[in-house]
Amino acid sequence: MSRIALPPTTRSTRRSGKPTLRTIADMAGLAVTTVSRALSDDPVINHETRKRVRQIAIEVGYSPDRAAQRLKTGRTNVIAILLEPHEELLGYGTSIMSGIAKALQGTAYHLIVMPNLPHTTNIEAVNYIMRNHMADGLVMSRTEPFDPRVRLLMEHDFPFITHGRTELSTPHPYVDYDNFTFAYEATKRLIAKGRRKPALISGPMQFSFGSHILHGFMTAVREAGCAYEVISDIDLDHPAGAIRDRIARRHGEPDPPDAFTCGGEVCALATITGMSDCGLALGVEYDIVAKQTSQLLSAIQPKVETIYEDLTATGEQIGRILKKRISGETDMDQLQVLLTPKPPLSGETGG
Repeated sequence: MSRIALPPTTRSTRRSGKPTLRTIADMAGLAVTTVSRALSDDPVINHETRKRVRQIAIEVGYSPDRAAQRLKTGRTNVIAILLEPHEELLGYGTSIMSGIAKALQGTAYHLIVMPNLPHTTNIEAVNYIMRNHMADGLVMSRTEPFDPRVRLLMEHDFPFITHGRTELSTPHPYVDYDNFTFAYEATKRLIAKGRRKPALISGPMQFSFGSHILHGFMTAVREAGCAYEVISDIDLDHPAGAIRDRIARRHGEPDPPDAFTCGGEVCALATITGMSDCGLALGVEYDIVAKQTSQLLSAIQPKVETIYEDLTATGEQIGRILKKRISGETDMDQLQVLLTPKPPLSGETGG
């Protein structure tokens, strides 16, 4: 971004006091109301004007008086993301937030993280944000098929978007990754390698993505007519050590699987460790295809074939759609995105 040369009066303003909308308006040769609307990303103001006003605002170090703004407009200019700590998705929160922040760049919106604390429920956390109007819009993940959070937000017409779908009859904004296709393609690849009995380690079944992974896996094995196994007493939320021990124990039991569809990287690494503890070599006695959301798995275990989920791009889509929803968009064709895994699978490139 090119820097804008500031006149002496503006430099003096920066030294002597906080820049205001009037400061920017005088520099840009615009009315204060036009500057205000440009900084709010009002589409009525043409793109070049909005861009020029934002550049000037950055140069002079302008920041809005958030309290005054909220009193005047009823808006907080805050987007909240509700996160739950869980082990499986490496860098999930930072990747998603990076994408959302990119989508919000140049707007008046700020992104804040609202952790879902262990002593509170999902619905309590959402209700707290909504009741206290702590944000203009909310981002949530790990949706359930009939998610009570989504019901509550729709009932109150509070702008939100989910990372994940639901089975509710009323449509709502979402960005989701096609976990059915991931599991289906991953399992087909294992069967094509000649593996006789693929096994699945999926997400928790109470969440929509877990059931989508299971559906994709089951479709692939039924089409092939092969033996299979769903390891249902562990999932992606279990600690790596628990997954490792379960896989090692399973190998010591009759008719163990010789291939694994893993819904995440930690799960795949734990599976490799468990099999290695039993003296088995990856790519020789067994194979894995895993979902990858960082570069860790490919760097440590390049023999693992992966399908990549770009969480930063997902976050960017989330941010763009939520901005539309806050602005009043109701056309669900504009507010729903399903991201499809792209073949070929590759353990070397991670995608």
